[in-house]
Amino acid sequence: MSLADLRKRIDALDEKIIALLNDRADLVHEVGNVKKAEGLAIYVPEREEQLLRGLVRKSKGRRLPAKAIRAIYREIMSASYALEKGLRIGYLGPAGTYTHEAARAKFGASVEYETNGNIAEVFQSVLRGQCDYGVVPIENSTEGVVNHTLDEFMDSDLKICAQILLPIRHNLLSRIPAKEIRRIYSHPQSFAQCRQWLRTHLPGAELIEVSSNTRAAERAAEEINAAAIAGNMAAELYQLPALHTSIQDYADNTTRFLVISHTDCPPSGDDKTSMMFSVQDKPGALFKTLEPLKRLKINMSKIESRPSKRKAWEYFFFVDIDGHATDPLLVEALAALARHCTFIKILGSYPKAAAT
Repeated sequence: MSLADLRKRIDALDEKIIALLNDRADLVHEVGNVKKAEGLAIYVPEREEQLLRGLVRKSKGRRLPAKAIRAIYREIMSASYALEKGLRIGYLGPAGTYTHEAARAKFGASVEYETNGNIAEVFQSVLRGQCDYGVVPIENSTEGVVNHTLDEFMDSDLKICAQILLPIRHNLLSRIPAKEIRRIYSHPQSFAQCRQWLRTHLPGAELIEVSSNTRAAERAAEEINAAAIAGNMAAELYQLPALHTSIQDYADNTTRFLVISHTDCPPSGDDKTSMMFSVQDKPGALFKTLEPLKRLKINMSKIESRPSKRKAWEYFFFVDIDGHATDPLLVEALAALARHCTFIKILGSYPKAAAT
């Protein structure tokens, strides 16, 4: 077929797609009315993940890859949330940070976003009802855990209802050639993740730490002989060209973010559970606590310890395990585990997620 014929067929398909999307929007509006009447949550993480997994299966490996299908339906579902109720998402700001990027990857462009100055403010914005959900970083594959987020869970009753795995692509942003750069601004973690690249390519530049990569881009946009390490959203916000892209030392550099809310997430079929606990300060206490996981063959994918801040040398342990807290096997394991704890709290069960 000629190019004109191909375009004509695409136009015809687009007309059908728009008609179907409007039909879908009508149904979504009715769903919203039912949810409001019954007092149900608008955002349902387990239903969303089940839908996305099903769509990928139905595609049967044709032209569109799974990542593209998820991205397309992310925006369709984002528009649906706006039709059902204007969702408001709080995140660790300012605008243009990787947390902002992660929130957009999860909730799309059609919902409202609210910046928060620190992680504690994100928790408070959800706790007080200013935001329906919050997005906070929890760990990076290169630099490890975000302690401020762990600390907030100690005193908060909020639940984890979803997670986001965001590949982190650091870019060197500047309006001047690399040879003229004298100062580079960035967040301390970004410097740490690009340490080898900077040592090799810009060994003489002064590295100046700032509160966020967005702030780094702002400084680079204002000053001469300056550059920033930041992501694509910050580059767009301050109209800074990327002199070098993906300068992180490890290609699979990924940050995990958590979505926090007031409600628990029902099983999706492939879940993870996060919890925290403390044990008595005596030999073998931690081993005895975790033994039921080994005995019942439940995979533990993470364990971190943090000072409780309530008593000297008392620690909380944060653990991620496979499965949902309502699964019979996990119910048995958690009951056995709790017998050896002085304190235990389930932080949430939520769908596992592939990188966005």
